Amino acid sequence: MNIAGISRRRFCATAGVGLAASLLARLPAGAQSPAASAPTDADWRAIRTVVEAQRAALVADDGERAFGHASPGIRRQFVDAPTFVAMVRRSYSALIDARDAVLLDGAAIDGHVIQPLRLVMPDNTVLVALYTMERQPDGGWKIAGCAIAPSTLRAT
Repeated sequence: MNIAGISRRRFCATAGVGLAASLLARLPAGAQSPAASAPTDADWRAIRTVVEAQRAALVADDGERAFGHASPGIRRQFVDAPTFVAMVRRSYSALIDARDAVLLDGAAIDGHVIQPLRLVMPDNTVLVALYTMERQPDGGWKIAGCAIAPSTLRAT
């Protein structure tokens, strides 16, 4: 079945079947909107812009800007930018430490919009960050969660 221009098989091959299933099972309440239509090409461009902007803000140590790309649920959970950035440094340091990051094709699966980001670490190991995106009432997109998993790939 082709969803949002990418097949489930291709997405699962990119992200890993177990990881994709695990991520979907752990999504926070409200991160799923099964009745929503699949993202358009313009939505995917906006989603990619949000993910890139948050990572750039994290790398630049601009916590306020990074926190601004978080969904309302994430903002409620972490309350302020310093708390959010401390959590990212503790649990998602790969987002900051990666020497290279490449957005992969995203997918809408069972109402969840997932944007993968391949991270190449300084030691050439490769990780995949799977961002869960949430459409906002104004039509924009915010990041509602992220899971980072190892990949079998290695950079050269």
